[in-house]
Amino acid sequence: MSARRINAARKQSKHEAILDAALSAFVERGFHGTAMPEVARRAGVAAGTLYHYVSGKDALVNEVFRRCKESIARVVYTSFTPTAPPRAQFESLWMAMVEFALSNPKAFAFLELHNHESYLDSESRAMDRQLKEFGAGFVRQAQQSGEVRDVEPMLLMELTFGAFNGMMRAHWEGRIALDQRTLDDAREAAWRLIAA
Repeated sequence: MSARRINAARKQSKHEAILDAALSAFVERGFHGTAMPEVARRAGVAAGTLYHYVSGKDALVNEVFRRCKESIARVVYTSFTPTAPPRAQFESLWMAMVEFALSNPKAFAFLELHNHESYLDSESRAMDRQLKEFGAGFVRQAQQSGEVRDVEPMLLMELTFGAFNGMMRAHWEGRIALDQRTLDDAREAAWRLIAA
């Protein structure tokens, strides 16, 4: 392996460590409670080194946000079968989200249990809107088939996702255990929330 490739791999590895450290800090302390020296310490880099990778905390939180949002979007888009009936689409999306949240608890908590509005840049906002519009688009299609109630699609999508977030929060806080029966019951209740 050439020296250039080794250097690039080291740089990428350090960048990933910084993003991972920032994600943990933002989940634990929130954006406003996280200081850049703390991120550097967690990443195992000098505070000055951090600024070779990001220009500041706003840039860092947006990079973490986009990285997490891309991960969840990949799961959502790949689990969606456009030709399946709406209920089957809903069920596969629900279970894909459960899998993502359980496999990536920090990323999910960061994305869904924190309010990001004050510091997101236009690129991050656009990415967030695109994923929400995908959910609302699913609702619109299902409404056309008559399987989902005729209510504002974005409202139904937000209500359903709010229920999902509440379920995950209750699980992480120890109020409910997500065994198969609970997951099946939750999925069925969420479907009934939007079903015609």
